[in-house]
Amino acid sequence: MKLVTILGARPQFIKAAPFSEVFRKENEEVLVHTGQHYDANMSAVFFAELGIPKPDYNIGVGSGSHGVQTGRMLEKIEEIILKEMPDGMLVYGDTNSTLAGALAASKLHIPVIHVEAGLRSYNKHMPEEQNRVLTDHISDLLLCPTQTAVDNLEKEGITAGVINTGDIMLDTVQRNKEISKNRYADGAWLDELSFENGEIHRFKEKEYYLATIHRAENTDDDMKLREIFSAFEMMEMPVLIPLHPRTRKRIAELDIKLNNVTIIKPAGYLLMLYLTSNAYMVVTDSGGLQKEAYFLKTPCTTLRDQTEWIETLENGWNRLSPIVGTAILETVSRPLHCLQHPQPPLFGDGNAAEHICQAILKRGGIAT
Repeated sequence: MKLVTILGARPQFIKAAPFSEVFRKENEEVLVHTGQHYDANMSAVFFAELGIPKPDYNIGVGSGSHGVQTGRMLEKIEEIILKEMPDGMLVYGDTNSTLAGALAASKLHIPVIHVEAGLRSYNKHMPEEQNRVLTDHISDLLLCPTQTAVDNLEKEGITAGVINTGDIMLDTVQRNKEISKNRYADGAWLDELSFENGEIHRFKEKEYYLATIHRAENTDDDMKLREIFSAFEMMEMPVLIPLHPRTRKRIAELDIKLNNVTIIKPAGYLLMLYLTSNAYMVVTDSGGLQKEAYFLKTPCTTLRDQTEWIETLENGWNRLSPIVGTAILETVSRPLHCLQHPQPPLFGDGNAAEHICQAILKRGGIAT
């Protein structure tokens, strides 16, 4: 079988690594990198560390509004499909790259395979929610990471071609956590941090907060961004932030002072895995990092009103917080009773890549 696979952002690189390894043993995969994430620390380093094959095409779309990005990608992906004539189009997650790939294939009657189908935050102000809903409704094979995702699709009348394969990000975490641990043991991780600004603290394992802030709903709202960093300044342990370029620009524009906060450049996957595993708590607005924290048994506070990963909320491993300084401080200071609770296998058995490959080959990329 021949598939065209669309990649464009950090979470998709992480998901692609185990699947490509399994699928390419007996099949052909054409990788298309849209260039949605083009910074080396948010793109190239993931290909190198995770052993992802070199992309066959790099569209290089770069930054731009959602409409501009999606439109440019749609045009280029259509050209690639017409040239390659694949048996199916595989897309991951909920980015503009995901929607562009799905639309281009659907209009050319190429079956669409959506990995990580069925997620819902039920907040259509989020571009990611729009992307995932639209992609699900034009997909032929919907490969879900959890039973909750399967149930979400059923509520929308989608039952054909829906399979719970487990979460492929769990595959990647399990394959790399020991590699990360061995690489960064005994303080070696400090040598690789690329400090940008803020106070340079003596970071000790389990004595720092790891934070990421990148969603437009937070970075584009001056009041919310000030509330978040005001809370960071008042936390009892230092805050380490691998900062998205867009957020870095916004902090400079607002002249936000950093004392309890240290900013570093975006970290590669292995380093980020280590930082997450050894943090006291993760504080984030990222969907993927919520899960990685859960997989690594690190408590998490999510700076959003909803999460598409409701499984992580069980037993308090993850808590949602409104963007108000006092609420954030209260949430990150909660007793961590979750550490006494075992985690049920809500995200599968760690072999999602094999399950996904089997599902695709069994149906020939087309749902019955």
